[in-house]
Amino acid sequence: MITLTNVSAGYGAGNVLENISLEIIGNISIVGPNGCGKTTLLKVMAGLLPHKGDVEIGGKPISEMKRQEVAGKIAMLSQQPAIYFDYTVFDAVMMGRYIHIKNRLMVSPSNADKEAVFRSLVAVGLLELKNRSISKLSGGQLQRVFLARALAQEPCIILLDEPTNHLDLKCQVEIVNYLKIWSKEGNRAVVGVLHDINLAMSLADEIVVMKDGKIHTTGKAADIVAGGVLNQVYQMDVAAHMQNSLKKWVLGTQSIG
Repeated sequence: MITLTNVSAGYGAGNVLENISLEIIGNISIVGPNGCGKTTLLKVMAGLLPHKGDVEIGGKPISEMKRQEVAGKIAMLSQQPAIYFDYTVFDAVMMGRYIHIKNRLMVSPSNADKEAVFRSLVAVGLLELKNRSISKLSGGQLQRVFLARALAQEPCIILLDEPTNHLDLKCQVEIVNYLKIWSKEGNRAVVGVLHDINLAMSLADEIVVMKDGKIHTTGKAADIVAGGVLNQVYQMDVAAHMQNSLKKWVLGTQSIG
């Protein structure tokens, strides 16, 4: 779906990413310490950042694609997405349909557009709040609105940049599980940047470990954890941390119930 060959990118004189080559076919999770280039890599994949090297989506160079064409294939859910007006939940999610509406100015959404929005709201559990102002939502509810907007866009690839930061345990698990199901329908993929290793392993079998702007290791999640690669990259006992986190998750789930 996405192929990167010898990609380097940055925000100024220096590069954040150095010589990245990666092929993405199914779901993958990208992990690594803060500042290693994970978010920068997602921005390159989404066509939001100039780069050196080659990036192809479905075999076509992203440099030859118009912004609307890229948006028809890729949706990106960032850590702090923004909507600058006081829309209702329904209208905020409808923004994801923008690329599908012909002659977009002064045109009412079609029944197909409305149905796509309803499906997306159901998927994230917000249908009952469809008429509520987004200014009245909690941080977790607002993040689910942004996920619904990405789903309404109907891309074949969803890029996630720490999308579960404001969500409680139950919502985190539900959203990751939903995205796994979503990715199996048709030719789809989810690329997730996640700090929580348990979530990263739950989302995808394939893990990309980054360090200092480069790909340190790629492989099956279980092999990477068992092999101690994450201990080297994070300079801590990651497996022990995962076990402690998992215990907290179990206790949290019990307290919720």
